[in-house]
Amino acid sequence: MEARLNVFSNPVLTKAMKGLIAANKAVGESSVPAATQELVRIRASQINGCGFCLDMHTKEALHAGETTLRLNLVATWREATVFTEAERAALELAEEATRIADAAGGVSDEVWANAAKHYDEEQLGALVAEIAIINAFNRFNVTVQQPAGDYQVGQFG
Repeated sequence: MEARLNVFSNPVLTKAMKGLIAANKAVGESSVPAATQELVRIRASQINGCGFCLDMHTKEALHAGETTLRLNLVATWREATVFTEAERAALELAEEATRIADAAGGVSDEVWANAAKHYDEEQLGALVAEIAIINAFNRFNVTVQQPAGDYQVGQFG
């Protein structure tokens, strides 16, 4: 499979992605646990069908010490017993924010209140930004049909 556009050499896509990467760096510097950030990225990428991001973020998560058991259960986090209540709240927020068009009111007050029980305002801001950023990356990659499978840990810095 070959991508429709080369996102790494297209001048407009390269500039746009650099902006997203800079925004993502701010999220990475937040106090949201790195494992939670990766779980959120993985769940949104599963929903959006982004193979490239799934390849990247599962490999990065494994490299950072995440277990294969937890990674294998992200799609079924509601039934899985391996996630903390805080991680579950973040995954639920990621799902509703990713599927924002599926609900007339967007993210429900109940989901927001649950996330707010586990995360402070700085962390909630980081989660909102992370969800928006990964959804943008997913849309770039799905639209251009970016191939998955060849990502190397640390490939982008």
